[in-house]
Amino acid sequence: MKVVYTDAHLGHNPQEEIAESGSHSPHEHTARAENIREVLQADNSMRFLAPTEWGVDPINAVHNPGLNNFLTSAWADYQRDVRPSREVVPDFFYRPSMREAMSQLEEPTTANARLGWWCFETTTPITQGSYTAARGAVDTALTATQLVLDGDKFSYGLCRPPGHHATTDLYGGYCFFNNAAVAAHFVASTTGAKVTVLDVDYHHGNGTQQIFYGRDDVQYVSLHGDPQRAYPYITGFADEMGEGRGRGATTNIPLAAKTDDDMFLDALDKSCEAIEAFGPSMLLVSLGLDTYVTDPICDLAVTRDGFTRSGARVRGLNLPTVVLQEGGYDLENLGLNVQAWLHGLES
Repeated sequence: MKVVYTDAHLGHNPQEEIAESGSHSPHEHTARAENIREVLQADNSMRFLAPTEWGVDPINAVHNPGLNNFLTSAWADYQRDVRPSREVVPDFFYRPSMREAMSQLEEPTTANARLGWWCFETTTPITQGSYTAARGAVDTALTATQLVLDGDKFSYGLCRPPGHHATTDLYGGYCFFNNAAVAAHFVASTTGAKVTVLDVDYHHGNGTQQIFYGRDDVQYVSLHGDPQRAYPYITGFADEMGEGRGRGATTNIPLAAKTDDDMFLDALDKSCEAIEAFGPSMLLVSLGLDTYVTDPICDLAVTRDGFTRSGARVRGLNLPTVVLQEGGYDLENLGLNVQAWLHGLES
């Protein structure tokens, strides 16, 4: 299998994140991707490629162009206009209801206010190299996708930062640009084919769902921790099925705490049934391994064997498949778990 990787991700290197009313070492850090890279580079069945550069047009086709414009200079603007800071995090979040019955507000001009305009939470600090890393992740996703468009059956994009929490207008949840959404839109808009994004990350991909919620050419199917207890808390409920033309093109399967391999595979079977009914020409997998039994920000109980079985079940769909990395925070096991999932897919 071809693996697309760039060391541009090393530029996004936060040393702390703010979560659960405290500051601590980040769960999402450079060693995640490097652990995956080391394991897969030692695997003779994996062939590494660098991504090609795709520019900003594919990003702006999915995201508000203002988001890219903001991220281009956000860190430097903050250093100049607010104060020197290694990590840049909002201390205010704009919510439209704050101006209820008032005129619509345009994007602020000050660096601090713009942070709260484009970000929705506190765990995603911007560092000096974050924008370059985010662009590299999109290039990785698009290059992996092009490999499959060109005839490969499978490919894997080692995307970091991850992407599935980024919405049309907002970054957050460790995500700046929505890598899978950019890739899915590229395929649907350039080929006219239907595409499915299958999201198996523990955390619901609120951004991917929001981007495609009203569309009938891109299906979003997700199995994830029940949002009544799991981040991002406000999306991913079973009754969210799309709207308008997109009605029925969204499927959410919330999972109970302690979901084990067999329970997860049962849910994946239901996901695959929904995909088969939709009839896509290509599958993009948002691969989160944070469903693992010892992941520090998960309460499920999936094992490495469960990942192998999951990859094999997805292979059974017999679709050209692009796998893009999302979460997974048990550093000791992450690379081995990715390897197991990909071997299941290829076997």
